[in-house]
Amino acid sequence: MSLLLKWPLPALGVWGGAWLIYLNALAWLPDVWAMALACALATPFSVLGRTQARRWALALGFPISLWLSGAAALPAWAWLVPLGLALLIYPVHAWHDAPIFPTPLQALRALPQAAPLPAGANVLDAGCGVGDGLRALRLAYPQARFCGIEFSWPLRLVAALRCPWARIWHGDIWQEDWSGYDLVYLFQRPETMPHAVAKARQDLKPGAWLVSLEFEAEELSPTAVVQASADRPVWLYQAPFKSATRRPQSAPSR
Repeated sequence: MSLLLKWPLPALGVWGGAWLIYLNALAWLPDVWAMALACALATPFSVLGRTQARRWALALGFPISLWLSGAAALPAWAWLVPLGLALLIYPVHAWHDAPIFPTPLQALRALPQAAPLPAGANVLDAGCGVGDGLRALRLAYPQARFCGIEFSWPLRLVAALRCPWARIWHGDIWQEDWSGYDLVYLFQRPETMPHAVAKARQDLKPGAWLVSLEFEAEELSPTAVVQASADRPVWLYQAPFKSATRRPQSAPSR
C-alpha cells in the first residue's frame, strides 16, 4: 500500500483515470460535460496528496493537461469547473486551519495511559478530514462514543463512509460547542493553536482533555506528553488548564 501511495504514482493514477473517463465519456457527452464528469470523479482523490501542493496538483493536473493538449474545444467558463470542484473539497474558509494530512493509525495508542476515559466517553475529532483521526482514536478508546466535524462536504462524506460508527457532520469547529465532550482531538497547525486554546478554555468542562498531535499549545502547561513516533509528540492538556510558565527575559546587554 505504501508503494501505491509513493509520489508520483498517485498523480499518474488520478490523471490517467481522469483521461480514461474523459475519453470514454466523449462517446455520449459533449466536451464540456465529459470534462466535468472526469473532474468530478477524479478530484476527490486529491486527498491522496501528502502536501498542499501535491493535493492541488492531483486536483488540477488533468484539466491543465487537457488545456495544454488542445484535445478539447471548450468555452472559457468551462475551466471554472475543476477549480470549483477543488474549492468544494478545500474551501477557502478552511485554508487557515489544518492542511489535510492524515493521523497515522497507531499515533494515539498511548493516549489511555496518560488520559484515561470511562466507557461511553464523548470524543470529538475537530476537523476530522477523511476520518483518519477518528480511526486512530477508536483504536485508543474502543468503548468511547465518537463525533467528527468537517467543513468540507466531500471530505465529510468520505469520513462518514470510512467511520460508520461515528457521528460526523458538516460544520465549523470554531463555532461548534465543545462543552459536551470528554476529549477533543486536534491536528491543526501552529498558527491556529492559540485559537484552539481560547476555544478550549471557554468550552471544555473540568476534567476534559484537549489533545493535539505534533503542535504544542504554547500558552498552556501540558498535563502529559506521549509520543506518536520518535519525532512526533502528542500534547495533552486537562481542564482546568494551567498557563505555561513564562521564562523571564534576560536584560539586554548594554
